[in-house]
Amino acid sequence: MSTHKKSILTGTIKRHPDGFGFFIPEDKEHPDVYIPRNSMEGVMTNDKVTVEVYPEKNSDRFRGDIIRVVQRGTKTFVGRFYRLNDKIGILRDEGKGWGQDLKIKIEDSMQAKDKELVAAEVLTYPEDGKPFTGKVTSVIGDALDPLTDIKRVILSSNIPQEFSADTLEEAKRFKEVPEEKDYKGRTDLRGIDLITIDGATAKDFDDAVYVEMNSEGFLLYVAIADVSHYVQTGSAIDRDAYERGTSVYFPNFVVPMLPEVLSNGLCSLNPHVPRLCMVAEMQFDFNGEMTKSDFYEAVMESKARVTYGQAQEVIDGNGDEKFNHVKDNILRLADLAKILMAKRFKEGSLDLEIPETELVIDGAGVPIDIQRSERLFAHRLIEEMMLAANVGVAKFLHGKNVPALYRIHEPPNEMAIRTLEKYMATFGGKTKLGQGKLQKRLTKALEEFENRPEAQILNILTLRSMSQAKYSPNNVGHFGLGFEFYAHFTSPIRRYPDLIIHRLLKTQVVKSNQYRLMSEDDLASAGTILSAAEQRSTKAERQVQSIKKARFMEKFLGQEFDGMISSVAKFGIFVLLREYDIDGLVRLDDLGNDKWEFDEENLRLIAKRSGMSYNIGDNIRIQVSAADPELGQINFVKAGMEIKDEMDQEFDDETGEGKSPAAKSAEKYLNRLRKKEKQNNEWSGEDRRRGEDRRQTDRRGPKDEKSFSVREDRKGHKDQKNRRNQERGGPKKTQNETRNPNQKSRFFGDKREEQGGREEKQQKAFQFRPANEGQEKKGPDENLLRMILGPAELRKANREDSQDKPKLSKKLLFAEQSKLRDNDENSEKNSDSLKDRKPNRKDSKKRGQTSNDSRGVRKARVSQGRGKGKTR
Repeated sequence: MSTHKKSILTGTIKRHPDGFGFFIPEDKEHPDVYIPRNSMEGVMTNDKVTVEVYPEKNSDRFRGDIIRVVQRGTKTFVGRFYRLNDKIGILRDEGKGWGQDLKIKIEDSMQAKDKELVAAEVLTYPEDGKPFTGKVTSVIGDALDPLTDIKRVILSSNIPQEFSADTLEEAKRFKEVPEEKDYKGRTDLRGIDLITIDGATAKDFDDAVYVEMNSEGFLLYVAIADVSHYVQTGSAIDRDAYERGTSVYFPNFVVPMLPEVLSNGLCSLNPHVPRLCMVAEMQFDFNGEMTKSDFYEAVMESKARVTYGQAQEVIDGNGDEKFNHVKDNILRLADLAKILMAKRFKEGSLDLEIPETELVIDGAGVPIDIQRSERLFAHRLIEEMMLAANVGVAKFLHGKNVPALYRIHEPPNEMAIRTLEKYMATFGGKTKLGQGKLQKRLTKALEEFENRPEAQILNILTLRSMSQAKYSPNNVGHFGLGFEFYAHFTSPIRRYPDLIIHRLLKTQVVKSNQYRLMSEDDLASAGTILSAAEQRSTKAERQVQSIKKARFMEKFLGQEFDGMISSVAKFGIFVLLREYDIDGLVRLDDLGNDKWEFDEENLRLIAKRSGMSYNIGDNIRIQVSAADPELGQINFVKAGMEIKDEMDQEFDDETGEGKSPAAKSAEKYLNRLRKKEKQNNEWSGEDRRRGEDRRQTDRRGPKDEKSFSVREDRKGHKDQKNRRNQERGGPKKTQNETRNPNQKSRFFGDKREEQGGREEKQQKAFQFRPANEGQEKKGPDENLLRMILGPAELRKANREDSQDKPKLSKKLLFAEQSKLRDNDENSEKNSDSLKDRKPNRKDSKKRGQTSNDSRGVRKARVSQGRGKGKTR
């Protein structure tokens, strides 16, 4: 239990889409603080606030109540303008970062048309009884597509976007509600208080839950949408769904596995409407042991759509009155979840707490916040129910000798565990991993670092030491979860393997000739194809995340932040920011004027002359030096690094007084780029391309890194592949050396025009130029378009066809070339690009090298944008 007392703190608030918040105190020693929904009224993400903080009972966590807003974090908002009537319109809170929609009077709309993208500044914030109002300052129009980044990634990843004509034709035949004939032979559960618990942004609800207590313990009902009733084997919808394999979740956008009439309609367990479902009814004793189970077709009606934040409030004892009719059900679910969790962890299931990233995106596709999506107990509650159903179904199919598609996770190899043990020892860990059951030893080892800064880093290192979970008919168990039998059953709307399990289950529990068993060969093929489709979607989601992070950091060029070293490599250190869930690379050259040696044994960098060292977990203050949205890369330098006197002189002459430290810092980097341009000849259009011709220096091939998380069903394997290109800077150059156009510049070759470059760097993400009075409106601000679209897309929007049109980035080329590549460890296929392989027959050490260097890569989790649980 914490020894902290009640205190008043100032810091930054992060608003979660579910309505609750997390407070980051200015006091670096104080942990983050949970802010309940009822205290977040009128508070927006990134606001500076004063909070009364107090420790939770019997917990190391803190919670608080907001006393007042000290300073607003956002003054200009971007979104589509919706005309409600002749008097008023709104900008919708699409990213859920504002807490409510922004109201704009028609006379303050600059004659914006319905659904046009606009920028608006705030007139009144929602405080002291005032409404949230604003006025339009710039009409962006339709030249800007907010989905530009996402569409680019979808195309490069070869993710199917359009449904076939046959599928669309089949979809037209479905009604809005099930027909009476569909109820025949089904158990009627419409009288049971089943509820759904999901994220605030979720639109498709796979699962509903209800639990009651009896003399034996807990009787749990898990009702799952009966997709197999509507999607017949071999139909056009089925063929399209199999090709996609999974739905793909991007910020504010989904590529669904099924047509909307099914995914958001008939197969979604929306409240207060009848729905067909498959039910897992399971009896647990008071120790959490499943004593019996039953599976059957049913018809249900959800009694409430509850978000995670709302469920948490009920559990905490201050829930909304509108949930009084399901309050007891939620509390019983919480009791059962605690018992199941305790049993699971006791038996060796790993508990890797790695916060996911939550992207808050506005209507123009511009990120307004990148935050850690902290998990509540309500998330764990629903996860435990889904795990129980998945295990129950897998055991049932195994007991009936039915060949099935299991979700398997193989144990890590011995070398990976030895390396992990070495890292833990470096941090002061005493637990040996080679004695007893490995899962239990890992859990005990991680418990040693509980509530220490190294805990998050060690969770990530543990994750990286694991193999990757996949689908297979060969059941070898699930190492991470500690289950002997495990299959995916709970999300058939968005995962095809779950649909297969539903059909196999029905061969045993439904009296119908409609469903057939699958051969081992067909199951093996499905396992390979669907595992690859899952990897494809996960990679695309990561890619969009890294692009949005880099786009977000563009407006902070030159600014300083506090961070923690999350990884050390021989080419530099990766720093995770404290304020935002973003990390970037600090290269050796930017760590100070010293020669650095990489101590691989202790995972640290040591300075030869001064003896100074950088270790994982160290705190460090950095300055943002470069951000490239096209490549999804961010570079930092150590704060306070001296810049040459001549540079300072040029900087002082050009900037003058009265500018903010952020603007001055950004100016320094612009001047550095300008100075290099003056020393070199003008580049031709072809030389400016960001394609392969700038990456031809000799590099080592990548290591095959695999990952697993206990929350692996949220499709978030920790894979920060966005860093793989960050060390591709080629050999170090002196200041007077002529730049080779085939080498990547230290700052990503940010080649803005000299005239206007300074203004573009200082242009913040949400600052726009109002139209000059008396002048005809000339359309959207070009700096804004360049910021969001990027140079290539801007040329397309302006219908320019120039010779220096950039190619696809190396990252996107890699995604294209490796879309369904195997993940076998040490496989040659895992090099970034086979076509770049340059064999060296004379030097055996260089044999088989590629020109793509992927050393030091870490894997990143990705939030799905809908807060789904690990088994969902």
